[in-house]
Amino acid sequence: MRQRSLIAITAALAAGALTLTACGSRDESGGGSDKGNGGTTVVIGVDAPLTGDLSALGLGIKNSVDLAAKTANKENYVDGIKFEIQALDDQAQPSSGQQNATKLVANKDVLGVVGPLNSSVAESMQKVFDDAKLVQVSPANTNPALTQGPDWQKSKTRPYKSYFRTATTDAIQGPFAAQYLYNDAKKKKVFVIDDKKTYGAGLAATFSEEFKKLGGKVVGTDHINPETKDFSAVATKVKNSGADVVYYGGEYPQAGPLSKQIKAAGAKVPLVGGDGIYSADFINLAGPSGTGDLATSVGAPVEELPSAKEFVANYKAAGYKDAYEAYGGYSYDSGWAIIEAVKKVVEDNGGKLPDDARAKVTEAMQNVSFDGVTGKVSFDEYGDATNKQLTVYAVKDGAWKPVKSGTYTG
Repeated sequence: MRQRSLIAITAALAAGALTLTACGSRDESGGGSDKGNGGTTVVIGVDAPLTGDLSALGLGIKNSVDLAAKTANKENYVDGIKFEIQALDDQAQPSSGQQNATKLVANKDVLGVVGPLNSSVAESMQKVFDDAKLVQVSPANTNPALTQGPDWQKSKTRPYKSYFRTATTDAIQGPFAAQYLYNDAKKKKVFVIDDKKTYGAGLAATFSEEFKKLGGKVVGTDHINPETKDFSAVATKVKNSGADVVYYGGEYPQAGPLSKQIKAAGAKVPLVGGDGIYSADFINLAGPSGTGDLATSVGAPVEELPSAKEFVANYKAAGYKDAYEAYGGYSYDSGWAIIEAVKKVVEDNGGKLPDDARAKVTEAMQNVSFDGVTGKVSFDEYGDATNKQLTVYAVKDGAWKPVKSGTYTG
């Protein structure tokens, strides 16, 4: 989104979410805070919406990174290094994200940041982190321009070498949905709606281009204001268009009510979206009429990933009261990628952090490669995930059920 997969846990997990805060300032050598016990503390920053409409996804991100830090400490994965997290709330607002980026840069113990959730927020953060040579790994951003530049469709140019992501992009996700709807679901007429935000508009655009290329027809387009919940006007347009499917570029707080109102207007057609609507909260907001709605999300379903079983068990055992949601596995893997990069830098420097630790960690990230929760984790020359798998999910019996997994064949 990701604006940004593992199936959301719909039931609340055991109470007692654990939150860690950043330690004190690092010493002048740039090597992290010395706690006086022979160990050095490294902080992994986390930026996500921890309050507001998208907090379900944000809290899942925070908790999953926290679990990665705890796991590394328990295993003493990097000798002499203790990991902590500093989680900041961006409320899904670019201005808040930029302020948080500045705060994280100011904490010299921070050697890597996981987040944000929203591509629009990432746009406001990238330069702040890049100027500080502080590596950023998003588990959820999917807008292609973040890694491939604004003219990515014509000429790919990486804007910031400090930016990476474990989620695949809308250049793949949008067309993947179009191929499924046209070839598998046999939908030929689509009404396309977006929220005019970076993630939603970009996703809708890549979907529309592929759907038309396949032979489908876009019978109408419109935008909604994400600040409102009255979508009756666009719902009427959908009904009058004759569309047999609706594609929505945006997120679940609006997608749920939109789906409900489209059905209430008399258009008995499925609403389809990207990973931004793939949340248990969408199902609650859409109500019973949301049965049959579809979403694409990055990666394979959790039940098909043996590598995820340990993560799911450990997450539950840790007692977080919030579900890990769509980006839990990708958040854990983003945090672990930072841990792997720190490990490489420490080992290359005789068992301690060098003076230019941030720059070295950013450099090491490019070659990080490991078997993670979500499968093989590594990055291409643009900082994009090499794992391009996606899954289509459908709402059935009050839950998201996987329908088809695969990769986009462009």
